[in-house]
Amino acid sequence: MGESDAFGKLELELRRGVVVLATLSQLRAPRYGYELRQALADKGMPIEEGTLYPLMLRLEAQGLLQSEWKLEGGSQRRYYSLNADGRNLLEELTDSWQGMNEAMHRLLEEDGQ
Repeated sequence: MGESDAFGKLELELRRGVVVLATLSQLRAPRYGYELRQALADKGMPIEEGTLYPLMLRLEAQGLLQSEWKLEGGSQRRYYSLNADGRNLLEELTDSWQGMNEAMHRLLEEDGQ
């Protein structure tokens, strides 16, 4: 396995670890799928449709999101947003992420990174 292959696989693993937190962070207010993808991409976290839509369905099935269909401009769109459990989880994951981020910053500073 080449160095570039190893980097790509490890980077993908890192992204998988934060995709739930990134998605939840953008659902504090209702958004439909395409709007959510754009918000994530605009903030530097592009997510493919084939990853995002199944994730949203899974999060809804886990009781973290609520959704409703709305008619807009002649099209039905399904809007997702955090429910109370989703907001609590977002807060917990955010605290955990900030702690890990601070620890990694200290670790990388020690090695002169």
